[in-house]
Amino acid sequence: MQPPRFNVQGVGISALSLAEASARIIAVRGQKNVGYICVTGVHGVSAAQTDHDLRAILNRAWLNTPDGMPLVWLGRWHGQRGITRVYGPDLLLRVCDEGRASGLRHYFYGGAPEVADQLADSLCRRFPGLCVTGTFTPPFRPLTAEESATLQTDVTQKNPDIIWVGLGTPKQEHFMARHFNHLKCGLMIGVGAAFDFHSGRLRQAPRWMQRSGLEWLFRLGQEPRRLAYRYLVYNPLFVLRTVAQLTGLRDYPVDSTARREGSE
Repeated sequence: MQPPRFNVQGVGISALSLAEASARIIAVRGQKNVGYICVTGVHGVSAAQTDHDLRAILNRAWLNTPDGMPLVWLGRWHGQRGITRVYGPDLLLRVCDEGRASGLRHYFYGGAPEVADQLADSLCRRFPGLCVTGTFTPPFRPLTAEESATLQTDVTQKNPDIIWVGLGTPKQEHFMARHFNHLKCGLMIGVGAAFDFHSGRLRQAPRWMQRSGLEWLFRLGQEPRRLAYRYLVYNPLFVLRTVAQLTGLRDYPVDSTARREGSE
């Protein structure tokens, strides 16, 4: 049975804790094509307001976890008392750690050149016995048919349980929805900046900033040119839309129907 979801601006967010998410992921060991997991925060919900395919992708995900504290607070407002933040970097570490006991097999897709390899090396040092079966660094554009075939062959040969995808939102969500039925793995999980954090390319915000919902401010200071629009435009819009939804001024139905390509 899947966890309940609550509606945040038409996006169904899974009401669960980090521990529960990790346990559910580890339990798919040995299964194939279970689905994909989106780790969704304010940015993802806001982007889904204009990208209707993204909204459908999030709502069709096997799990769509609350990555940001505002989503956790909204979940508790909806009566989901056991909900905690399921933060992509923390989820990656926890699954890698706890999955060692069952021999969970991992594959890393994404990042800038060499980042996936650096991430694999870093995690293997941190978690002795971790089973990493392969890595793949894609170009900064959609894969060609030949590249897709190469990836499919490599995944089939490496036989991972989990493919961790680090492309950033919304690129990673579109990629997972398009490919999860064709790649022989159990789950695909989009974790965005976790690749950069755990490979050592970027520093994470202090825990007190993460817990208080201020991680965005730390990241804006690190990458102002890239993240200014995301945080300075999307964040205020998210607040306004949330107020409109909670006060009944606007209805946001949860929709899992894509408008352009019927099967990503």
